[in-house]
Amino acid sequence: MSIRGKTAITGIAEVDTFQTDGRSPASLAAVASKRALDDAGLKLSDVDGLFTTSSYYAMPTLTMSEHLGIKPRFTDSTALGGCSFVAHLGHAAAAIEAGLCDVALVCYGSTQRSDHGKLVSNADWLAYEQPYGLLHPVGSFGLIAHRHMAQYGTTSEQLAQIAVAARSWALLNPDAPYPKPLTVDDVLGSPLIASPLHKLDCCLVTDGGAAVVLTSAERARDLPKPPVYLLGTGEASNHRNISQMPDLTTTEATRSAERAMRMAGVTHADIDTAHVYDAFTISLLILLEDLGFCPKGEGGRYVQDGNIAPGGSLALNTNGGGLSYTHPGMLGMFLITEAVRQLRGEAGARQRQDASVSLVHGMGLTLAAHATAVLGVG
Repeated sequence: MSIRGKTAITGIAEVDTFQTDGRSPASLAAVASKRALDDAGLKLSDVDGLFTTSSYYAMPTLTMSEHLGIKPRFTDSTALGGCSFVAHLGHAAAAIEAGLCDVALVCYGSTQRSDHGKLVSNADWLAYEQPYGLLHPVGSFGLIAHRHMAQYGTTSEQLAQIAVAARSWALLNPDAPYPKPLTVDDVLGSPLIASPLHKLDCCLVTDGGAAVVLTSAERARDLPKPPVYLLGTGEASNHRNISQMPDLTTTEATRSAERAMRMAGVTHADIDTAHVYDAFTISLLILLEDLGFCPKGEGGRYVQDGNIAPGGSLALNTNGGGLSYTHPGMLGMFLITEAVRQLRGEAGARQRQDASVSLVHGMGLTLAAHATAVLGVG
């Protein structure tokens, strides 16, 4: 059974994508949910499928059901880190196609900035690495960066180009928090956090909430906004601790993307915009290679040549991404919402002309879990 084109995203919303006005994580998710349903022309009472995960709540679907006052007949709290919500798209589509729910709500909220960047302790993985001095997650990505540099000759200047490109896109986004250009020298001159990564090689720490509404393709055609169809989806993972990552420069993103693109029936030439998890400059560079936008080991040259900046060959993270727009603990929801804006033609100054196919790729933990979705219109 294929879920290709059987469901569509009909509503999206974001709220407080830098700092909240005192809302809790659940409240941020609830406000975003209500706004996404308004965008879809639907009501809370229409929702019978709920998909969410959280670093704050042990049973997030129960928390959100209570907070929203809904009684879903299907719930899913799959936790894969920042790619969870991209995975939830495929799960929701399968549930809708199987008749387990009719209207699926995917939602998320975090107050990581207001909480001063504190992360929930997960002793089952930190116990193996943190006692030995490895700072999670930036220390792990420092190891990954050193390995890529040693293996392929990648430079700090090339990594800095990724942060500069992200800021260039963010300057086209009126909701981005830092309306000032970056230079390579700015990135290299920022404090060293975990060698060789500098502060500006790292994503923002923000608050934020977001929500997405999906329903069947048939029902979506009768709703106010143009449907954005889920054409393909794929997941893959192979480790949790960085010490158990088989190869520090190669990830399972290759497999998740192959599965999603095969289901969608598209090639890289068909992709108009890409929205790829950018927690760190090095993680984005490796994902660009593994997703097939450039050959393995050539990511440094690819970004150095301006391919991911505005006007380049790939319209990537057009809202500024995690490096220059928002990163409230998990980024996946905000990759989805920006892809939908592009496909609806609602992205303003950063709009990719005639965008009809977008690739969304989420990463969980230290390049451990991966989920890819291909979205399209028409």
